[in-house]
Amino acid sequence: MTAGPWPADLAAASVEEIFTAAGALRTGHFRLKSGLHSDRYLEKFAVLQYPPLATELCRRLADAIAPYDPQVVVGPTTGGVLLAYATARWLGDDVRGLFAEPAERGIRALRRGFTVAPDERIVLVDDILTTGESLRETVSAVATAGGRPLAAAVLVDRSGGTADIGLPVHPLASLDIATWPADACPLCAVGQPVIVPGSSAP
Repeated sequence: MTAGPWPADLAAASVEEIFTAAGALRTGHFRLKSGLHSDRYLEKFAVLQYPPLATELCRRLADAIAPYDPQVVVGPTTGGVLLAYATARWLGDDVRGLFAEPAERGIRALRRGFTVAPDERIVLVDDILTTGESLRETVSAVATAGGRPLAAAVLVDRSGGTADIGLPVHPLASLDIATWPADACPLCAVGQPVIVPGSSAP
C-alpha cells in the first residue's frame, strides 16, 4: 500500500490520521499475534519507517509519561526498541532507552548488559495494545532485573480498555477494532482467506 501525503500539521493530526496517511491501517481478515481474528490491522512499522511520523509519535509518548520524571524507558521487542530510544531522546540526554527481548524459553528479559536499579524511575512504551501480553512480559523482565516500572504509554489501545498490565497505561489513541476467537470469527465462517501480518508476513 502506498503512503499518502502527510497531514500538513503533524502536531495537530490525530494518531489515526497519521496511521492512515502512512498506509498503516489495513482492512481484510487478519490473524493477530494473540490468536484472535480481526477485520482491521494496524501495521505500526508502516508508520515507524518514516522518521517524521515516528518522531512526532514519540514526542507524544514522551509528553504522556513526562509527569513520572522517568530515568529509563523500556519497550518490548520489536517495535518497542525504536519507541524506547526515540522517546527517551525527547525526555533528556540522561534518560536511557532499553528493550526487553525473548531469552530462555521465550521469556522476555533485559539482556546485552542492560541494568536497572530499584530506585530508578522506569516507564514502559509500546506500539499497539491488544491483550497486554508484551507489556506484562516487559513488566516482569524489569522486575526480574531489579526495577519497578511506574506506568506505560502506547501508541494505540485497541483493547477497549480491557487490557490489564498492573500499571497505569496512557494511550495516545483508542480505536474500536473488533476481534473474535478463531472459532467464532464471522470472516472464517464465510471462507474469507486469513492474512497473517507482522513478522510472519512477506
